[in-house]
Amino acid sequence: MALGLGLVVSVSLLQVLWILPLAYSQSSMTSNVTTRHSEEYCAMYDICGKRTDGKVLNCPYGSPSLKPSDLLSSKIQSLCPTITGNVCCTEAQFDALRTSVQQAIPLLVGCPACLRNFLNLFCELTCSPNQSLFINVTSVAKVNNNMTVGGIDYYVNDAFGEGLYDSCKDVKFGTMNSRAMEFIGAGAQNFTEWFTFIGRQAPPNAPGSPYAIRFRSSATETSEMKPMNVSTYSCGDNSLGCSCGDCPSSTVCSNTVSPVSPKGGSCAVRIGSIQAKCIDLGLAILYIVLVSVFFGWGLFHRTRKQSPASRTKPLWNNVMEDADIHSVNREKNENSPMQVLENPPQIRNGVQLSVVQGYMSKFYRGYGKWVARNPIIVLGSSLVIVLLLCLGLIRFKVETRPEKLWVGPGSKAAEEKQFFDSHLAPFYRIEQLVIATIPDTKHGKSPSIVTEENIKLLFEIQKKVDGIKANYSGSVISLDDICIKPLDQDCATQSVIQYFKLDPENYDNYGGVDHLNYCFEHYSSADKCMSAYKAPLDPSTALGGFSGKNYSEASAFLVTYPVNNAINREGNETERAVAWEKAFIQLAKDEFSVEEELKRESTADAITILISYLVMFAYISLTLGDSPRLSSFYISSKVLLGLSGVVLVMLSVLGSVGFFSAIGVKSTLIIMEVIPFLVLAVGVDNMCILVHAVKRQPLDLPLEGRISNALMEVGPSITLASLSEVLAFAVGGFIPMPACRVFSMFAALAVLLDFLLQVTAFVALIVFDFRRTEDKRVDCFPCMQLSSYDSDKGIEQRKPGLLARYMKEIHAPILSIWAVKIAVICTFVAFALASIALCTRIQPGLEQKIVLPQDSYLQGYFNNISEYLRIGPPLYFVVKNYNYSSESRDTNQLCSISQCDSDSLLNQIARASLIPESSYIAKPAASWLDDFLVWISPEAFGCCRKFTNATYCPPDDQPPCCSSGDSSCSLGGVCKDCTTCFRHSDLRNGRPSTTQFKEKLPWFLNALPSSDCAKGGHGAYTSSVEFKGYESGIIEASSFRTYHTPLNKQSDYVNSMRAARELSSRVSDSLKIEIFPYSVFYMFFEQYLDIWRTALMSLSIAIGAVFLVCLVITCSLWSSAIILLVLTMIVVDLMGVMAILHIQLNAVSVVNLVMSVGISVEFCVHMTHAFSVSTGDRDQRTKEALATMGASVFSGITLTKLVGVIVLCFSRTEVFVVYYFQMYLALVLLGFLHGLVFLPVVLSMFGPPSRCVLKEQQQDRPSVPPQQ
Repeated sequence: MALGLGLVVSVSLLQVLWILPLAYSQSSMTSNVTTRHSEEYCAMYDICGKRTDGKVLNCPYGSPSLKPSDLLSSKIQSLCPTITGNVCCTEAQFDALRTSVQQAIPLLVGCPACLRNFLNLFCELTCSPNQSLFINVTSVAKVNNNMTVGGIDYYVNDAFGEGLYDSCKDVKFGTMNSRAMEFIGAGAQNFTEWFTFIGRQAPPNAPGSPYAIRFRSSATETSEMKPMNVSTYSCGDNSLGCSCGDCPSSTVCSNTVSPVSPKGGSCAVRIGSIQAKCIDLGLAILYIVLVSVFFGWGLFHRTRKQSPASRTKPLWNNVMEDADIHSVNREKNENSPMQVLENPPQIRNGVQLSVVQGYMSKFYRGYGKWVARNPIIVLGSSLVIVLLLCLGLIRFKVETRPEKLWVGPGSKAAEEKQFFDSHLAPFYRIEQLVIATIPDTKHGKSPSIVTEENIKLLFEIQKKVDGIKANYSGSVISLDDICIKPLDQDCATQSVIQYFKLDPENYDNYGGVDHLNYCFEHYSSADKCMSAYKAPLDPSTALGGFSGKNYSEASAFLVTYPVNNAINREGNETERAVAWEKAFIQLAKDEFSVEEELKRESTADAITILISYLVMFAYISLTLGDSPRLSSFYISSKVLLGLSGVVLVMLSVLGSVGFFSAIGVKSTLIIMEVIPFLVLAVGVDNMCILVHAVKRQPLDLPLEGRISNALMEVGPSITLASLSEVLAFAVGGFIPMPACRVFSMFAALAVLLDFLLQVTAFVALIVFDFRRTEDKRVDCFPCMQLSSYDSDKGIEQRKPGLLARYMKEIHAPILSIWAVKIAVICTFVAFALASIALCTRIQPGLEQKIVLPQDSYLQGYFNNISEYLRIGPPLYFVVKNYNYSSESRDTNQLCSISQCDSDSLLNQIARASLIPESSYIAKPAASWLDDFLVWISPEAFGCCRKFTNATYCPPDDQPPCCSSGDSSCSLGGVCKDCTTCFRHSDLRNGRPSTTQFKEKLPWFLNALPSSDCAKGGHGAYTSSVEFKGYESGIIEASSFRTYHTPLNKQSDYVNSMRAARELSSRVSDSLKIEIFPYSVFYMFFEQYLDIWRTALMSLSIAIGAVFLVCLVITCSLWSSAIILLVLTMIVVDLMGVMAILHIQLNAVSVVNLVMSVGISVEFCVHMTHAFSVSTGDRDQRTKEALATMGASVFSGITLTKLVGVIVLCFSRTEVFVVYYFQMYLALVLLGFLHGLVFLPVVLSMFGPPSRCVLKEQQQDRPSVPPQQ
């Protein structure tokens, strides 16, 4: 669900243009109406009329300045301290001035220097005794038979203009997360633009000046006029100091350390014109050193090998107990080099096994005989046990909630979300429409969407959305029932048609597209541009596809409907919203929501997965059978055995799921999709190895003896590989990420059950199948017996297979060539080191688009959001246990207005917003605390007011002071006796006492914002403060809202979260206040902060567990170390392939990497074991191991997985193509290359000593040849 658009729920803010009660121009222009320009002389005096919209108009008559009464003088001094003595304004004019500027005061009072400069501009214009020196009335108008001012020139010195602008340009308007200049100056970039905006003439009933004010910087010498040049105050002035948030250029602030450290560049070294990363250069040097050492060793070894003394080899002649030695003597054909060396009748080859392997061999020898004698008991009992486990499927449930899949119970982000939801308010849900124009086929540029036709289309869409009626528990739900209403009246819909109050009749009345273009520039100041919910609408939240502030070039409408959420997703409020969502999405597209699309993804590739299993089954059936011969295929084939093996794999998966379902562990979609494939891939290996081992036995042995010898031969290696795989997956149970942990638990048990079924039920099935073959019964139809079938099985089964001959006669001899060995070692080591360097380029994350079906409508939605979004997700800084008592310093450590600490929380957030490229913070924070302190200040005389009975009195433009139907409000009526809540003497250094804070905070949070007081907290801060227990002087939870910059990539989400946490941690440590950042996406991206640590820890434990199992079972540190090396190289190389294919590191890829350890064991253990029990020198033992196990590894492991993986490339869901097809294919190929190319070369050069010993013949039976 898109989180890019934040909700502007702040205030109703009318134009903050405090243009003084001058004149309304209707008559013809007359130049230089003011004839005298001198000190103590007025250019305008008194009021001579009113406009139709109620704005008062001054008289254009010049007159000497007059001495005011003591009361008027004190009033003027309170607002305009620079004006003393005579004045050029009456009491009525001053009252009008006071009423006008009160709209601006709440915006600027947090920065006294800016407010004082701003007031001086208008105080001098209205009441200065030297008014005529810098004011020239240039035109007059006749209103009600009275002459009034029609236009003026206002001469202002450039130094004053620059000082005024510099002191105000960075002042924040926290409620709207923006600068006050956006509202009082339309975002002016210099004082000239600001003055132009102020002097613009406004039509009736519109905010702005009633006539044109032309600001000039210099006057002609003959005019006797002088520009107004009252001294300006710098925002860094200590006497009228502003906060660092309002004045970043202040000396105090500039000396403060930046709150966010810039991104550190990676270490790089320049060699001539080539710039290389330090890690790349280091690995290149390491490779050169390793290759040099290797070549040196190789040269020494070859020289030493050619020496006659080095050719002497000791002869092992140890004799061990039968528990530790078992016969693996094999008959050698005429091509076997071992048969030529020695094979006298009284001597046979024995294998010196470890204690564990000895016991395992002895067990499998006896167990094989027992299974061959009692296959029905073994098969029946094993099936009964696994079917009992499957009964747990009755309680089977699938977990689809993202927060339960990717967020651990001890997650910091989950705890913070729970705190935020329970103490403040759950983050709202978002429904969003993206409507974009189609790019031009010639130029590829999208045309503007801001046209009359498209606006009317948007009105039609809005009408349909308003008409959506959803059914929930018998009640009808509409948007109005679930939407967020900041001021409890209208929905906070974010759409450009809000500039028409969502009313299509206003389209023509307001001026159509021209009105839109006007509102794009004046959205924060023009009353007609206010939204229906009484707040300004930033066009960047409703438009997309534009550059800078060229809103008219936008190519997309972004329509957002924020709706209410609930703490518990099962709650009534959320269910009502979900019911409406489905109807809303049905209207927009005949699909369902993101969560519904994720559910559809689980079934979108069911056919693909099924085909994959069928292909693997077909291949298994072929590879288990003998060499295909048309005359005997229906007897020698193993289709029924292969099908039975696949059924056993499915039963092991169902048994695992059933067991965990019985104990209350929910399954996941990834388990249902991946584990069957994984267990089938692992189980097939054991099936092939077992069947091939039985087929290698001499046919003169009874079936009982063949089964016993086969299990004795391959049982230990199968056990070793399976236990390694089980442990590799079991370590995933320590991963804190629930999806990975649950997957690992399910997979470990499934692999264990599969292994147990392979050595029990499948061995019993092998017995049945070989009995069927001996009885000449047809495969798949064992009831049919052919008496005419004549199998030449004696010859057929002794003949080595094609793969076995290739491995022995071609593959092994090529690998025994010294130059080939050198090339193999150098190539594989080079790729491993290159993969280490590439690993640093893997990015964490999981793109949302990748987990959806490729035909999902959400694919286009996410593309559009990434392209058109111009604002990021909301970010909240949550403060715990804020002590607002007068004895505590917490208030000044948090706020960002005058007298607040320079390193306060809000000041540091404001500084961080100045470097968004590293902080990912787009705007200063909206601060309820700043606005509350301004709201209660005596300067904001229109805000915090009280009746004579000490109850709350609203601003004059709100009921009951002013009727909602009145176009203008008088100063009389029920609120005429209201006074400000506090005088300056009531506050201590501008801060309320504990009692005052406690009493007035509820007033502030319930106060509606309006043009007379834009700082009302209702709507903007309703859910920003927790009232529970606040009477004790401690506010347990409060939040300050800002926004992240647009986050288009997964790395942006991760880095923004990391930057916010670093900032809050630093501020918390310095202020000794508990603060944490919160955004709705943090809970899902927290995993990526430590994903590398999780991945490396899981892989280390998995590889370490495999190493320990190998060490315990083989008792050979040498063999275990080689297996460890190859496993590590396979995993490292797989991560290198991930970097090449731009596969991100996430829960899915971590699971795949852990799984790769388990699967890679298959490629290593069997070859290493076969090498250990072979005779001869290392080259001969390598050749024998390849001939014995190479074919099984290639056909039973490599090809089986390969044919199943290839089918996945046809998946319609990209997550299967990327994370299963690409990664599995890379794993299979890397496992094959390392297991059948690199490992044999390493064994031939550095392999452990042979376990074969010479022992006197104690049995009459000949040995078993290692043929496929």
